[in-house]
Amino acid sequence: MSMIRCTSPIDGSVFFEAKTLGKDDASTAVERAQAAQKDWAARPMEERIALVQKGVEAVGAMNDQIVTELAWQMGRPVRYGGEFGGFNERARYMAQIAHDALAPIEIADDADFRRYIKRVPHGVVLVVAPWNYPYMTAINTVAPALIAGNAVVLKHASQTPMVGVRMAEAFHGAGIPTDVFQNVFLDHETTSHLIAGRAFGFVNFTGSVAGGKAMEAAASGTFTGLGLELGGKDPGYVMEDADIGAAVETLIDGAMFNSGQCCCGIERIYVQESLFDDFVARAVEIVSAYKLGNPLESETTLGPMAHVRFADHVRRQTADAIAQGATAHIDPSLFPQDNGAYLMPQILTNVSHEMSVMREESFGPVVGIMPVKDDAEAIELMNDSDYGLTASLWTKDIERAARIGDQIETGTVFANRCDYLDPALCWTGCKDTGRGGGLSVIGYHNLTRPKSYHLKKA
Repeated sequence: MSMIRCTSPIDGSVFFEAKTLGKDDASTAVERAQAAQKDWAARPMEERIALVQKGVEAVGAMNDQIVTELAWQMGRPVRYGGEFGGFNERARYMAQIAHDALAPIEIADDADFRRYIKRVPHGVVLVVAPWNYPYMTAINTVAPALIAGNAVVLKHASQTPMVGVRMAEAFHGAGIPTDVFQNVFLDHETTSHLIAGRAFGFVNFTGSVAGGKAMEAAASGTFTGLGLELGGKDPGYVMEDADIGAAVETLIDGAMFNSGQCCCGIERIYVQESLFDDFVARAVEIVSAYKLGNPLESETTLGPMAHVRFADHVRRQTADAIAQGATAHIDPSLFPQDNGAYLMPQILTNVSHEMSVMREESFGPVVGIMPVKDDAEAIELMNDSDYGLTASLWTKDIERAARIGDQIETGTVFANRCDYLDPALCWTGCKDTGRGGGLSVIGYHNLTRPKSYHLKKA
C-alpha cells in the first residue's frame, strides 16, 4: 500500500492525498464489480441510459466547484469554465445511438432457423484516465461502457484524483450501484497485477507511450482487450488558398490552449511559403498578448502546466532547438512569471525535423512553424512522425483536403478546424499513438463482444 498525492501547480502545495488499495483489497473490489455486473446487464437498456444521464446531470450541478478543483489540480484557468459542455455532449450522443449501435444483427428468421448476432458486454471495464482533460476523457469510455451493460472500475491520474471522487459521488447519487461504478486509487504495480490476473474484460488507457507499453506487457498472454490512446505530435498545414486569419487564430489556439496540454493539440505547423511570414507575424501577435498567471484569477488566459517536470521538459526541448539554430519569437520580458510550473509560451521558426521539438511530444505551449513549397513536401513532413492522432488542413478546397487526408498517416483528418472531438466519429490513432477506437458506433463495438446465435427450430 502506498500514497498518491496531487501537488498543485498553483503553489506547490499538496491538494489531495489518499492511500492506494493493496492487491487483496483491489482484487476484492474487482470481485464486487464482477458480481454486480450481471444484474446491471440484465436491467433494461433504457434504465441504464437514464441512470447514466442522471449521473451526468449531477456532475453538471457540481460544475462551479469542479472548475476551481481543476485549477488547483492541473492548472487550467477558471475563465474557461471547465469541461461539462464536452462531457455532456459525448455522454448524450452515446446514449442517443445506444439502441442502434447495440442492436442485434438479424441474419434470418425462417421456418427452420433463427440466426442473429448480439453484442454483449465484456464484464468489467477498467478505465485509466489522464489528467489533461480528466472529465471528458473519462466519460468517453465510462458512459458507453455502463450503457452497454459493463461494470466500470475507474483509475484516474494521480494529478486529478478528485475527478474520480466527484464522478463516483454523482453516479452513485443518481442510482448507479456502488459496485457497478467504482473509483479506485491504485499504484502501477497493483494495476498491472490485476490486468495480468484477467481481472478485466477490457482495459481503456489514455496516457503516455511508456504507459501503453506497460499495459500491453501486463496484458500479455491474457487476451484482454486493450484500447490505447497514447502520444501525439499533431500537425497543421496551411495551403496558399487558406483563410489565413482563421488558420492562425485556430491553430495557435490549438497549440496553446490548456498550456498546450491537449491530446490533439497542434505541435507543429507547416505553412505554404508565400504565406509564411504573414502567418508567423500574426501568430506572434496573438501569443504575445496572453496573460500567464494564477488560474484562479479571471484575467489569466494561460495557467501553469500541471507539474514542474512537464514544464521543464518543454524548456529543455526549446533550449535544445535554439542551440541548434531555431529562432524564438516571443519576448521573455512579456512573461516575467515564467518559473516552476508556470511556463511562458513560445513560437519557433528555423526549425527542422532533426530537433526534438519537431519530433518528440512536447505537450506544452511551444510550437514550431516551417515553410513548405507544396502539398507533397507538407505530406512528407506530416508523415515524418512516430505518432498519428489528428492532422489539421487549411484550404478552401475540401476535395483537395480529402485527397491530402487520404495520404496522411493519422486517426482523424480535420479541414479548417482542429482540436475537437466529435462523438459521432471514431476517436482513434495509429503508429505510437495507439490502437482501438472510442465513441461513435465503433466505440460500442470495442466495449462489447459479438455473440452468434444459430437456433434450429424443432
